[in-house]
Parts: sequence; structure tokens; C-alpha cells
Amino acid sequence: MGLLEVKNLTLNFGGLRALDQVSLEIQEGSICGLIGPNGAGKSTFFNCVSRIYTPDHGNIRFGGLDLLRVPPHNVVRIGLARTFQNTDLFKSLTVMDHLLVGQHIITTKSLFPLALILGSREKGVMQRQAEKIVKFLGLEAISNQDVNILPLGQQKLVELGRALVSNPKLLLLDEPVAGMSSIETQNVKEIIRRIRDELKIAVLLVEHDMSVVMDICERVFVLDFGQLIAEGPPSEIQLNPKVIEAYLGEEADFAEA
Repeated sequence: MGLLEVKNLTLNFGGLRALDQVSLEIQEGSICGLIGPNGAGKSTFFNCVSRIYTPDHGNIRFGGLDLLRVPPHNVVRIGLARTFQNTDLFKSLTVMDHLLVGQHIITTKSLFPLALILGSREKGVMQRQAEKIVKFLGLEAISNQDVNILPLGQQKLVELGRALVSNPKLLLLDEPVAGMSSIETQNVKEIIRRIRDELKIAVLLVEHDMSVVMDICERVFVLDFGQLIAEGPPSEIQLNPKVIEAYLGEEADFAEA
């Protein structure tokens, strides 16, 4: 049984079928990629798994649980975290503040401010977890800076850290290196490997940079017009005629990946 099991996932937006009978499995301890041309249904798939959308048909099981019975606000509690294509940070908060706020959903159900309801022990645990992730991501030097003055690459690392502090079992990354330089991209690739190897967190990523996907993913799933048209190791995906045809006109360069 996989950590994440998706079967026959289908979602319609009016007359448009965004996902059409998609089935896939993510194993514990794996790094997998979900790719496809623009509009293929990748972000829609992420939104279904993270419970932003409710599919019209199909099943999603996570860690043996029926994910469709889990309220969206409890998804993080059961071990599933994600980042978004566009960073969504609190511009007036520091890096450390974000990593403390990122733990609120796993510490309390209350709407009252954390400072008023958590004891010193809980605050200490949260602080140590935030410091651990700050160090893991190499953000110590900027931990007390407001995120609004940081460049995009560092902002994306802060968003990644906010997801990691919840101790997820599976991390969904939506275009983690978009807008980054080649040096920043290489750093993120190494971080993703360490997330799996050191933190023991499985990773499923959506990414248009094929060099990243082909370099770090052990298994790749390909969507086109909402349908899963191929899956397998990167070496097979690069040579799959359906995948090559789907990417005609796109900027994915498998030859250099």
C-alpha cells in the first residue's frame, strides 16, 4: 500500500474535464514528479489532494485514511503539506515568525492567538522546531529579517520551511524552482534530496524545469488534458512517444535534461 493512493480521480469545471480518471501511487521515501504541458491538470491534481477542491469522482487515500473524509483544515494534521506556485507569505513577518506560525495547525484548534493559549513548554518546542528548519534550509543569517525585503529565491525557501515545520509525511511542491537562478536551483535540488534522506519525507513535485525533474525524481507521472498518459522512471519518460508528442510546442527539453 502506498503512502498516497489516488484512484480514478475526476473533476469537471462546467463542461471542461480537468482531471479524467487519474490513478497513481506515491510510496514512502520517494521523490516523484508530476509533469505535463500548461493546462494539463497538475495544479488541479494538487488542489484535490490537498483538499482545496473536492473531486466529482474517485478515491484518495493517504496513510490508509480516506482523505476525502478529512476536512481541508485538518490535512496538515495528518501529515500532508504543500507549497504553492506563487509564494503566499505575510510580508510584515520575519522568517522565524513564518516558521512559528506554520506550526499553529498542529498545536491547537483554537482561534485565539498562540501566545495566549500555549504554555512555555509548547512555545519552546515550537521554537526549537523552527530553529531546526531554519538551519536545515541555511536561513540562519536572515532568520530575523522581514520576508518582504528578501529576493524571490529566499522567499520560496521560507514557504518551504513553513511547510516543513509541520513534520509532514508527504510534501507537495508546486514549481519549487520557478524564477530561480541556476545556483539557487541547484541548491533547491540538494535540499529536496535531503528532505527525503534526512527528514524522511516523501516528495511529489510539479515542475516545468525538466532538468530538475529528470535529475532528482525516481518516478515521473505525466498528465495531458487531464489524463495520465505515462508513468515510469525518468529514463523511460524521456523516450516515451506520447510524452514527446504532448510536449511539442512546449519548452521542455528532454535532450538536455
